[in-house]
Amino acid sequence: MEGVLFPVLAGIIGLAIGFIIAKMLEKTKANKLIQETQKEAKAILKEAKVEADAIKKDKILQAKEKFIELKAQHEKVILSREKKVSDIEKRVRDKESQVSSELDRNKKLNREIQKKESDFDYKLQFVEKKQAEVEKLHLRHVDMLEQISGLSADEAKTELVASLKEEAKADAMSFVQTTIEEAKMTAQQEARKVVLNTIQRVGVEQAVENCVSVFNLESDDVKGRIIGREGRNIRALEAATGVEIIVDDTPEAIILSCFDPVRREIARLSMHKLVTDGRIHPARIEEIVRKTEKQITQEIIEVGKRTVIDLGIHGLHPELIKTVGRMKYRSSYGQNLLQHSREVANLCGIMAAEMGLNVKAAKRAGLLHDIGKVPETESELPHALLGMQWAEKYGEKGNVCNAIGAHHDEIEMKSMIAPIVQVCDAISGARPGARRQVLDSYIQRLKDLEDIAFGFSGVQKAYAIQAGRELRVMVESTKVNDTKAAELSFNISQKIQNDMTYPGQVKVTVIRETRSVNVAK
Repeated sequence: MEGVLFPVLAGIIGLAIGFIIAKMLEKTKANKLIQETQKEAKAILKEAKVEADAIKKDKILQAKEKFIELKAQHEKVILSREKKVSDIEKRVRDKESQVSSELDRNKKLNREIQKKESDFDYKLQFVEKKQAEVEKLHLRHVDMLEQISGLSADEAKTELVASLKEEAKADAMSFVQTTIEEAKMTAQQEARKVVLNTIQRVGVEQAVENCVSVFNLESDDVKGRIIGREGRNIRALEAATGVEIIVDDTPEAIILSCFDPVRREIARLSMHKLVTDGRIHPARIEEIVRKTEKQITQEIIEVGKRTVIDLGIHGLHPELIKTVGRMKYRSSYGQNLLQHSREVANLCGIMAAEMGLNVKAAKRAGLLHDIGKVPETESELPHALLGMQWAEKYGEKGNVCNAIGAHHDEIEMKSMIAPIVQVCDAISGARPGARRQVLDSYIQRLKDLEDIAFGFSGVQKAYAIQAGRELRVMVESTKVNDTKAAELSFNISQKIQNDMTYPGQVKVTVIRETRSVNVAK
């Protein structure tokens, strides 16, 4: 038992001793940790104190710098205010000196003005006195002249004014003639150059294209089939197309008569299809006419599109394109209207390029200038004004509309394109062979030219030559001198321009001849 208790007691004692030793070691370690912590705290306090001193010094330095800066700014403000005050004081002193000098100058000027006024009154009195003396001398001189000439002053004045009028009129006509000749030397040369270059650069494939109104047949036997039993086929064809069909003794031909060229073309094509097909009866006629109308309408649109594409014109309204296509079936004095409009458009484009103007607008106006000649319904307006209304309706620009409306002088020209269209229209229509005119109207125009010349005094003979392009006037040399001959030429040309309508230009030549005849015996 004792052998067992001893180890147990030894173990308990050992544990107690170990516990005591562990407590002592832990206390020692805690003391050592406390001492190290105190050392670190002292070091941190020391560093914090050093850093606080440094921050305090920095803040003090910053405060001093800020104080110095504020002090400098305050001093600057004070200096600027003092400078402004000094400047104001200086300006006030200058103004005071100027005012005083102005007062002195005004006093001096007042004294001079008073002196000049007195001198002026004296001189005015002197001038009035001299003027009265001059008037007396003038009246005495007029009395002497009236006694010498035997005329009163009013009569002499009247004669002098009349002579001066004649002299001034002669000088004016001479000046006008000289000015016109100088203008012709420069302006006509340039204008001729532009026109010739334009005409030379346009090649016209076909000058005249007539709308055919005669339907040719292979044999006269077809005429009976076209007429039909008791004329029912021809009546059905006339009712469907609105064209009068004339069947006479002309061999192998039928005449189609209608004022509308489109309807005439529909009738011609319909007859061609009927004759080719061989089936000719009223029902077939109505069917063929309807198909032909659709075909012609489509062809009109295609012709219009092809024309504007060939001319390089873009953005044209579809209705205007259709109107351009209808020109193919319209003629004016025998000249095909579409061919004429294409030619005018090309001429306008080239002439506008020569003059540095808008080529596209000129071509557009040239192509559309005669659209008023192809109305779908009758109108009392002139074709130029009707075409201008259509162009405005379908969105064309103002210069193009004005050129269309003014190409026959119905309205005032407001752009440079308008005279170009007018000139190119005259060039295209006045070319030899471009148009056919009725003989009676041609002869009447020549007679009217000669009658205008005979309406002036001193005209002995007058001849219209060069197809009405020139008027030669022979005058009596005893009644018309050289000065009056130039005046007569100008007056005749102005009367022709105002009273007549004609294509192109009319040249007026006045010829004055003096003959001296003696007989040797």
